[in-house]
Amino acid sequence: MKSAKTKAVVTAGVLAAAMTAQPASAWWFSKQDTYTQTEHPIVLVHGLSGFNKLFGLVSYFNGVPDELAESGAEVFVPQVSAANSTEVRGEQLLAQIEEYIAVTGAEKVHLIGHSHGGPTIRYVAGVRPDLVASVSSVGGVNWGTPLADTMNNGSLDGLGDWFFGLIDTFSGGGGLPQDTAAAIQSLSTEGSLAFNTEFPAGLPSSYCGNDGAQEANGIRYYSWGGNKAVTNVLDPSDLLLGALTPVFDEPSDGMVPSCSMKLGKVLGVDYRHNHLDEVNQVLGLVGPFVTDPVQLYRQQANRLKNLGL
Repeated sequence: MKSAKTKAVVTAGVLAAAMTAQPASAWWFSKQDTYTQTEHPIVLVHGLSGFNKLFGLVSYFNGVPDELAESGAEVFVPQVSAANSTEVRGEQLLAQIEEYIAVTGAEKVHLIGHSHGGPTIRYVAGVRPDLVASVSSVGGVNWGTPLADTMNNGSLDGLGDWFFGLIDTFSGGGGLPQDTAAAIQSLSTEGSLAFNTEFPAGLPSSYCGNDGAQEANGIRYYSWGGNKAVTNVLDPSDLLLGALTPVFDEPSDGMVPSCSMKLGKVLGVDYRHNHLDEVNQVLGLVGPFVTDPVQLYRQQANRLKNLGL
């Protein structure tokens, strides 16, 4: 009996010593989360009326950068003009990507763009494919949107430039140029089709098709998005998106037709998300029993990680 007790005490002592010798997060209790640890940094690009962080508090990609970073990803959130042509926004983005690469020593980046951010990242991939590992379009306006078509008459130009200038000011944009007319033209069906003739990579052969090239010029192409305008009665932004639905005669997220979102490997454009849910806005008030939009970004990062990218 004494021998058994002695053996138990010694065993307990060894275990205690082993525990105190380990770091605070002992390996048998927790393991470093590397779920989103991609080889290349991830760059999140906002859409029309977007920003990096408004008033220093509100992030456009609500909760997404932190979730990706906590699981091992290196994440950058640039700011481009809230409203301008795809080409102008693309050049602004390219300049920042070159800075990220210079600072990190990375060879390439993964680009994830929401809304007008979709064509914006496609522009960068088209002019500098050597700097881009993948393009992921979220709720992207790849074939235009009827919403822009109805506003493409100059009626919002002055007010729009003033409004988007305020967004730039309150989000520390540094006086980026705003051009509402150029933004609306880029997002219109006419403007989008013209852009697509110059930057066709990843596009399906016809509207709403599913045959877009999943890889072009060494870049992998992906897309996802939603098909519901009203998803949470507690979200005040749903009132606006719901009011816009008569503009569409096909499934949409309240601002962009779901078919227009398709690019490369379509991960799904039928999530029960509206245009703001796709970036976990407003305040993360998405609908009940739906896929967490932040998890879609995590899953995409993990997908890229598993490809060695």
